[in-house]
Amino acid sequence: MSTQLEALEKASGAVFAPFTDRVLPARFATLLDEWAAVRQRCGLLDAGFRGLLRLSGSDRSTFLQGMISNDVARLKEGAGTYAALLTQQGKIVSDLRAYVLPDELWIDVPAACTTAVRANLERYIIADDVEFNPDESWAPLIAVEGPQADRVLVAVLGESVTDLQPFAHRELTFDGATIRAVAATHTGERGYLLYGERAAGARLWERCRTAGAEPVGMEALNVLRVEAGIPWHGRDFDDSTLISEVGLETAISYKKGCYLGQEVVERVAARGQVHHKLVGLVCDRQHAPPPETKLLRDGKEVGWITSAVWSPARQTVIALGYARRACWDEGAEMHIGAAENGGVARVVALPFYAA
Repeated sequence: MSTQLEALEKASGAVFAPFTDRVLPARFATLLDEWAAVRQRCGLLDAGFRGLLRLSGSDRSTFLQGMISNDVARLKEGAGTYAALLTQQGKIVSDLRAYVLPDELWIDVPAACTTAVRANLERYIIADDVEFNPDESWAPLIAVEGPQADRVLVAVLGESVTDLQPFAHRELTFDGATIRAVAATHTGERGYLLYGERAAGARLWERCRTAGAEPVGMEALNVLRVEAGIPWHGRDFDDSTLISEVGLETAISYKKGCYLGQEVVERVAARGQVHHKLVGLVCDRQHAPPPETKLLRDGKEVGWITSAVWSPARQTVIALGYARRACWDEGAEMHIGAAENGGVARVVALPFYAA
């Protein structure tokens, strides 16, 4: 059965398509119009591509501190951090964001990783006073991103959140209901992710649109996040990837002490022992190559593409992909695929676009 939010999105012209384990709006207008909405004004996104887990109990902070790659113990109420949950072998179960609330710790994850993150954490809950809140009425509802995102939220919520630093969050009121706004970007622009009870999603989406936010689908979001150099779990890395190969340095604390996979992370950092690393690529071709397209140098495979899009910001095809050490330097060139007319990919610094 369609939800009220889905009905509103359909009425606004949404075309739906599968995204990982769910169906979300793929587009509302042209990709260029939606791209421009975020880069120049304010885009409005269905936040169904994110998931939420809520930890409670007196040991929640010390428990999570020993599980994830960044420092939770130092965070005060209202703060958050980017991190990752790893296996003991240093492979990525999921990247995530952790938020400190008065009585809970929230874990914000890619929606498709929610079950895996919960299952991996539950394996280690033995004598700790920590549990997952079974109440699933709260969820990520919408995201607003772009230069005018602050103006839109002031119009909708009646309160400014411009003082929120990245991953900081605040409880607010909307139509008498409690919501929580988090400063988080999925596009490289100033952005906010709004949580609340699912029933509030349609009203919140409609009010943001009335205030000037423009609907944006997952196709445009994919272009925007590649331009921003933001890798996605399931496309650019998975549970076979070392965190050091993806370059998620902002997700790692080298001072916090023990956590799952720490020994591998520290060893790689000390010795530099990764054979492939995620790099940014500018491609001299008109059409984006598909994922897993091989990258060649002197006829030998030296890497592969994970995500490729046509970039309105760069007016060319850009890509994220893995390359061997000899091809990491900016300006290094590789041949795209085995065909003679495959084109050349040149390594550039990330991000491709900075707001």
